[in-house]
Amino acid sequence: MSASTIDALLTVGTTGAALWIALLVDHAFGEPSARWHPVVWIGNYLGAIGRRIAPIGSSTARVAPFIGGMLAWCVGVAVFGGVAFIVQRALWALPFWATAIGLGLLLKPLLAWRMLRDEVLAVEDALGVSLDVGRAQLARLVSRDVRALSASEVRESAIESLSENLNDSVVAPIFWFVLLGLPGAAVYRFANTADAMWGYIGLRNGRDWTWAGKWAARADDVLSWVPARLTALLLFLAFWRPGLRRLPSEARRTPSPNSGWPMAAMALLLDVRLGKPGVYTLNAAGQSPSAQDVAHAAAGCTRAVVVLAIGVLPSALVLAWLNRV
Repeated sequence: MSASTIDALLTVGTTGAALWIALLVDHAFGEPSARWHPVVWIGNYLGAIGRRIAPIGSSTARVAPFIGGMLAWCVGVAVFGGVAFIVQRALWALPFWATAIGLGLLLKPLLAWRMLRDEVLAVEDALGVSLDVGRAQLARLVSRDVRALSASEVRESAIESLSENLNDSVVAPIFWFVLLGLPGAAVYRFANTADAMWGYIGLRNGRDWTWAGKWAARADDVLSWVPARLTALLLFLAFWRPGLRRLPSEARRTPSPNSGWPMAAMALLLDVRLGKPGVYTLNAAGQSPSAQDVAHAAAGCTRAVVVLAIGVLPSALVLAWLNRV
């Protein structure tokens, strides 16, 4: 066996081992404290710089906010991605087992499955107390106004958040980690957090993000394009049910080019209606979600995460082979 083949296999093995370590740490311990959480650091940066680039109140300015948002985004990517690159390069100088452990521990904060699942299931538990408590719990997950939502609409929003964030918080970071290593996962999490904080049209918290957040929103669209469709496919594999042919037409009902794919997949697989009043409806002929549907959605997403983790090995082997051609 040639030295290049051995190196490729070690790279594949290290990538796979690091991913499983990250997922096991996530399962056992959940999120690290805010003090040591890189996504919190990213949020702090975006919050501080955002107050400088987004105009207060409605604004007709375009060029200055757009350029400011673009430059701030690029600086953030350069810093967080650059640090991840330097750390990863140092880790690869260590023995195989140490590299895998180091990468796994550093990858963990860039993905969050346990917290997402627990938060969604907590919405259903809160609904068991009262509708108002359920709405309050949902408000931790979504940015929409929850005050007038019915119990069924609360469940719809929870399932939508679960399926959409399965991509944003799990599949996409893993996809970019497999493709580009720790820097890929770090850059994606920065881009996704920037979209969550800046990617709005009009006013949010008294500032106009229409142009200040446009670059962040489009960058996230690009980086999430493949992972969002992969997430939908993983859900179909996890549930192993028909309906894939209807997926594209349902996914295109949402304004977002990406979030509709995992949400439409979940709506079809559970045969429930999901939607945002006045904006879109997915699987309109489906039934209203029940408490059992929320539990089934969480269980299906767990299986999808396992399917993805198992599928990383052959995917990494293909990438290793392509790198040698």
